Amino acid sequence: MAKIIGITGGIASGKSVVTDFLRSQGYQVIDADQVVHELQTKGGKLYQALISWLGSAILNEAGELDRPKLSQLIFSSQENLAKSSQLQNDIIRQELTNRRDQLAKTEETFFMDIPLLFEQDYADWFDEVWLVYVNPETQIKRLKARNGYSQEEAQQRLASQMKLEDKVPYADFVIKNDGNLEELIEQIDKKLRRLRNDESNGL
Repeated sequence: MAKIIGITGGIASGKSVVTDFLRSQGYQVIDADQVVHELQTKGGKLYQALISWLGSAILNEAGELDRPKLSQLIFSSQENLAKSSQLQNDIIRQELTNRRDQLAKTEETFFMDIPLLFEQDYADWFDEVWLVYVNPETQIKRLKARNGYSQEEAQQRLASQMKLEDKVPYADFVIKNDGNLEELIEQIDKKLRRLRNDESNGL
């Protein structure tokens, strides 16, 4: 039976660096954000659902979703944020279920990167949950640098998610990402060695 490990964190916590390293070590990673992106492409299930809700104003000239405009609309009010979650969650969960079940047939151990893992009740899918942790000041700094957000916009994005410190008690393993890349990789590498050791001992 496959061992499935959930990866979670928060916006600008560095999950993509972690999952890139896991892939470089030969592990398969299902990326929930990528799955959502695919479902939102022209003609996809989420594409259709979002147009039914918000209309064609969220499309660009090519008829594809205008992601910045969509993001702005969704985050413009708590009501829209709640409606967006309700609308998209069932479709996303079904697609993630399908991909999880497919990989479980071929992989001994694989990972699923789900940003809202705790918020959307995915925790019971996993044998272990790994949390990528950074302090809020680092998140805001990275968001402003990466996305060009103002202080207010960055804080708004953070406020829409469960605080990372509140996720720590629910995680099996906390990856601290306030330091440099070398320190980050060292933590993951150490954990993977233990994982392989457990596998070789049949645990």
